[in-house]
Parts: sequence; structure tokens; C-alpha cells
Amino acid sequence: MCGIFGYLGPRQATSILLDGLRRLEYRGYDSTGIVIKNGSFEIHKKVGKVGELESVLPNRIEGTAGIAHTRWATHGVVSDENAHPHPSAKGKVVIVHNGIIENSRQLRTSLTVQGVDLQSDTDSEALAHIIERELSVDNDPEQAVRRTLRLARGTWGLCAMFLEHDVIVCARNGSPLIIGKGEGEMFVSSDPHALTPYTQRVVFLEDGEIATLTNDKMSLSTLKGKNFNPDITVLEENWGDSDLGEFPHFMLKEIYEQPDALRHCISGRLDRVRGNGRLGGLKLEPRDLAKVPHVRLLGCGTAYNAAEIGQLMIEKLARIPAVAHISSEFRHNDPVINPNALHFAVTQSGETADTLSAVKEIHLKGGSVYGVVNVVGSSIARECGKGVYIHSGPEQAVASTKAFSNMVAALSMFALQVGRSRATSKEQGREIINGLQEIPHLIEEYLEQQGPIHEAVDMVKNAKSVLFLGRGISAPVAKEGALKLMEIAYIPCLAYPAGEMKHGPIALLEEGSPVIFIAPNDHVKVKTISAMHECKARGAKIILIHEEGDDIASEADISISIPRVHPLLSPLLTVIPTQLIAYHTALALGCDVDRPRNLAKSVTVE
Repeated sequence: MCGIFGYLGPRQATSILLDGLRRLEYRGYDSTGIVIKNGSFEIHKKVGKVGELESVLPNRIEGTAGIAHTRWATHGVVSDENAHPHPSAKGKVVIVHNGIIENSRQLRTSLTVQGVDLQSDTDSEALAHIIERELSVDNDPEQAVRRTLRLARGTWGLCAMFLEHDVIVCARNGSPLIIGKGEGEMFVSSDPHALTPYTQRVVFLEDGEIATLTNDKMSLSTLKGKNFNPDITVLEENWGDSDLGEFPHFMLKEIYEQPDALRHCISGRLDRVRGNGRLGGLKLEPRDLAKVPHVRLLGCGTAYNAAEIGQLMIEKLARIPAVAHISSEFRHNDPVINPNALHFAVTQSGETADTLSAVKEIHLKGGSVYGVVNVVGSSIARECGKGVYIHSGPEQAVASTKAFSNMVAALSMFALQVGRSRATSKEQGREIINGLQEIPHLIEEYLEQQGPIHEAVDMVKNAKSVLFLGRGISAPVAKEGALKLMEIAYIPCLAYPAGEMKHGPIALLEEGSPVIFIAPNDHVKVKTISAMHECKARGAKIILIHEEGDDIASEADISISIPRVHPLLSPLLTVIPTQLIAYHTALALGCDVDRPRNLAKSVTVE
């Protein structure tokens, strides 16, 4: 999604801003821009990556204050003119903006009537012109921004610079913005990860808040004008570690990081003596869990697929109803909320706009929500106030891998915890714990001997479409595998429960059609074999992910075996080959593995 990075202090700003933009690249974008203040505003904008912006910059740009932006197009095509920053008509104000101004058409029309010559097709540009107009009223930058935003309707993470004032004014409503406090210098970013090389002391702006920054202080207030003191948060330093190391791409690095990421996720959270999970951040006692009527889980994309696995585990271990919802649909379906139920918001970034809106809807209707989040201090983590950090560490590739595994692990531990308060015995609990603790080693074992991944790649890379099938707890794994291949290799993919295949998708099968089956050794394996036979009878080629030593391997054209695993925990292993197939297929097709087209890591607009 769009990214913002700003600096105000004693150092030359250009290199700091460019470094900040590079650290925001993983979020996805289509154009970049930078403005440096040095007696005037020097603005440079370019379609493409940060490296392409650097290629058009002068060798040296003097100036110790500036703001920079990566754009992901919403209003207006991808062009240099539509890239940020946007200057005002008389050049007294420059802004960068994340979010969507919903009444931009009216604002732009009004400006045109007033004689303003708009230079872009964006919704954002109108803000620069209106701030300049409001500045003429009392020459107060903060008040000019405040009055402007009272006219706007929508979402914003906004930074404004002023030619005649040495301040940056920042404002947030529905789009993240974080202030970093250094020694005699200030930073601002849309992502805390980008701030960690410079400072660990940050202030997360909340919706409806404004910050006015100088070199050595920040002044915080609300949109209504009420002043308040900053609440300083100290970031975890490991979020600055995002080097590729020996790997060619972040996605491959993060696939290989899954064993250690899982160890961090489960460490200290398993009670072997009692056969129980121990998620203290939930602040739920066994007597509370015993009364829960049902559980609802919310997520988008990969997080939704993890939520579906969590749903199945909760129902299996706790014997209470659970359901996974796609966040973007949830709020608009006017859901009925039971305040006694448990709700979980599952998200890597903690900034996913649709999930954040769903959380607010539940709160509005009297319910409480627990976050299952990777990024500490993110909007959803703060909105929920309680939950589980999954501790994946920074995930730079747009296509999520290790966060998926840790979401599943965290939800597994919750399922165990609620299960032990109701239907799961101590012995069954210990069995789950043993299985979870073995998973990191089993993944390492598989990664050392991956099987015929490249044969599978040869089969799918030129296919018109690929069908992914699984049953039971493997059906969401099929969805996740299809999502990965589709988003980074651009191959049309369908994922279905294997039993549903005959009710529609079977019509797509023809001679040579690749079908990827997820079939661990569980209670629905026999039914999965039946679906394989139906596909083979129509000429399909079968790529099978199964447990080693299982005679089901003889049914496949390409057989990829994983170590034996507890049936409920099989998604943590069966997903790995699908990630590798997607990665190597994208590589074979010459795609940008870490930054697939049109996608963003953190989607901060609804």
C-alpha cells in the first residue's frame, strides 16, 4: 500500500528519506516521490521503483527537512503527475497522503471554480490547495490542516510541509502514521518497521489526531483542537532486521525462517503438565472459556485461510461453534453480535483496513475482539487491546508465508486452551503439545529433502489454470496454496474442498490439466482418493502432497512427501510445498517474486 516517510532535523534529509522508502517497498507501490525543503521546495516524482526515482535525482540536494512517498494508485492512473508529493497552487504547501478522500470530486470542483489549476487526477491534491487557502486566514499551519480536514470525508495519513514554517504537520484518520522521536530530530512513517534504524521511541497516532513536529518536539492534539501529551512506545529492535542474507529473495528466506518463527511463537505458551495452551495476552480464565457460546474469526487473504483452519481446530477440540468471516464482507452484512462470544481479528500487519473496520463494528455492537497480530503496536493490536502476538518477525515479501504458519500455530494454541476448559482431555492436550513442539524440526527435515518441486513447476508453469483440492482441515491449505501461486505467478487458480469439485470445477478439467491435492493421512484421506480418481478419469495430471510412507503416493503423477505429522497440525507442513511451488513457478516465469504486480502487503484502504 502507499507509504510515507518524513524527516526534520540537523542531518541532510535526502539519503534518510530514500532509505525510509526502501524499507517501505515491501508494502507494494507503483510510483515514488520526494520533496526537500531548502529555501524552496525541490520535488522529484517518478513512476516505478525507488531505484528509478534515485536515477532522476540530482547528485546532491541540500536540505534538512523533507517528506517522501510510495504510491499505490486509487484515483488516477499511474503517472509522474499523479505521484506524490503534491504542491499547492502558489507553492506554499506540499503534502503526501495515504487513504481515500471520498468527497474529492466536490472538493476538486470547488477548487476549479475558484480558479485553481489542478495538476493531477488524484483525490489527494485537493488537500494541498485547501490547506494553502486556509493558511492565508491566520498563517497557522496546524489550524490550516485542521480546518481542511473538517471539510474532507474519508481516510488519511497526511503529512504537510510549509514553505514559511519549519514544521511538519501530520494527521491520521483510518490510515496508520507513526512519529519517531530521535535526539534533536523527528521522523514520521506509515510503518514502524521503517523507523527502527533511527529510533525505537515512537508515538502511534490514533484516528482523529494531529501532530505538529519541529526538530526537537511534537505537539499533539485532536481534530477538535484538544491538546494532549504523547504516549511513547518502545519498538522491538528485531524489527529492523530485514536483510536478505544468503537468499536471492525475501519470500524464499521467509519460507526457510518458518521453523525458527514457529519456535518463537510457541515458546513459553505450552503447559505440558496440564496439557494446555498458555496465551496470557488473552486474559481469559478457564471459567470464562467454559461459558463461551461461539467463536468468530475475521481475516483477509492469507489471514482468512489461517482463520478457517483455526475454526476447524476450535470446533474439534472445544466442541463449540466457530466460523471464519472475510473481513471485507463482515461489517457490511450488519452482523448480529453476541457480547458473550469471542471474536478474533487475524492479521499480519495489524493495519488491514477491512479487518480494522470489522473490529470497530464489533466494538460498536458491544462485543470484544482479540487480536492475532504480528506487528507490535499496530492499529488492530491497539484497537483490540488484548490478544496474541504471533512473533514472526519482519515479513518483507508481499506473499505471506511464515506469518500464515504462526497464525495457525497461535490459533492452535487457543483451540487447545479453550478445548481444555471444555472437551479436550489432558492426554489429548499433551498429544497436541508434543505435535506442535515437533513441527519446527519436521519443517527443517522437509526443507532438506523437498521432493520433486521442480517437476511440479514444469507441470503448472504453462497451464491455463490450476486446481487445488483438499478435504477437512486441508481445504483451507488448498486455498492458501492457490492464493500463493495466483498472486506471485499470475496463473489462474481455483481452490475447492475436494468433495465439491464434482459440482462445478470438474468442467474445467481436460487432458493434462494440473490438479494439486493436499492429502495428509487423516480421516478424510479415502474420500480424497475418490476425488483423485475422478480427476484422473478426465485426463488430469495429479500433483500430490502426502505423508511419507503413505501408499496414496501411487495415485499421483508427481508425489511430494512430508514427514508424518499430527492430523490436526498437518497444515503447518502441507503448506510448505505449495509455497515452494509458487515461488519456483514465479521465478521460472520471470515474475517479481517479492513484489507481485498490483498487490500490496498491507491494504490500508477499504
